[in-house]
Amino acid sequence: MIKRIFFFILTILFTFFVVDNANAAEKPTLKIASEAAVLADSNSGQILYAKNPNKKLYPASLTKIATAIYAIENGNINDIVTVSKHAEQTDGTRVYLVEGEKVPLKHLLQGLLINSGNDAGVAIAEYLAGDVPSFANKLNAFLKEKVGVHHTHFVNPHGLFDKKHYTTASDLAKITDYALKNPTFREIFGTKELKWDGEGWHTILITHHLMLKGEIPYKGITGGKTGYVDQSGQTLATTAENQNIHLTVITMDAKSKKDEYLDTKKLLDYGFENFKTASLPKDSIYQNGNKTFKTKENLLYTAPLHSSVSEKISKDGILEILDKTGVILNSFQLTEQKVIAAESHLSEKESNNQKQSPWLFMIPLVIVGLGVSWSINRIKYRKKG
Repeated sequence: MIKRIFFFILTILFTFFVVDNANAAEKPTLKIASEAAVLADSNSGQILYAKNPNKKLYPASLTKIATAIYAIENGNINDIVTVSKHAEQTDGTRVYLVEGEKVPLKHLLQGLLINSGNDAGVAIAEYLAGDVPSFANKLNAFLKEKVGVHHTHFVNPHGLFDKKHYTTASDLAKITDYALKNPTFREIFGTKELKWDGEGWHTILITHHLMLKGEIPYKGITGGKTGYVDQSGQTLATTAENQNIHLTVITMDAKSKKDEYLDTKKLLDYGFENFKTASLPKDSIYQNGNKTFKTKENLLYTAPLHSSVSEKISKDGILEILDKTGVILNSFQLTEQKVIAAESHLSEKESNNQKQSPWLFMIPLVIVGLGVSWSINRIKYRKKG
């Protein structure tokens, strides 16, 4: 008996040890040097790792991701923009625009994202809103109302330092994922090099992002943007994909380029090794009691790569996706399907007849019963005769 008890206790301890180590393997502690970092599924938007995701920091040139998608959605990329003196005189990294130069909006966007041209940012802002402050107001409204950010306030289109110009790693991930849905943005964001024939500069623009251009090799990189001012430290936005998932990584306020790229690699490795994008097809049906719910569109969520998930629908139509430990991975509000009874088209008279139907069914049974009884009595009478 003592041996059995000892064996039972040993089995429990072993089970807890295995489970504890399995969970540790699934959720490793990542040593991230950057002050803030976010790893997200680019398609579902789910945050897979976060360090100080809502801390307000200075984004530097990652601002240009927001400027670019706003310009693409609110301008015509084939329009010709006339460069102002104000744009020409912009500080910092430039594509050396010249006052009076006429440049297609798409070309300015390429100069903005590939070479991080601050002068291109000002030219775009003036084209869209007349001046930089008016553009900033429109950009902030767009980011809040359409993209859904909560901790961002920009005062310029390029990210040169201003204490009132700030955002967070989680907001930048959301802005980037929103922008990636646009094919024009994706094309420019993923461009490694481009011929530039401006009035003031003839060159080949080469992306500053070391992983995108291949200087730091990493398989599957699809886009990237760098940023730096003294007050922001090194900032970096990176996108990459494999057959299972498309990832977005944001790092902010790294002390060195080495740190930000090492952080990015760690986060990409973690994402690719542990997650995949899954979907719930449009018109999928879910039942809770006598209520029926349906998905109105194809719904995307992030699932563990090496384990299964479960689904739970509430009486209010909230569908929860749960991992094997019961943790909610994502939730969706589904649409209730109103079931119309087949009898609803019947007239009042038909309805009343249906209410009397049990008695109607009894009449044939009574007749049959009487007939059987009569037959039995008939047979008995003949036998007596």
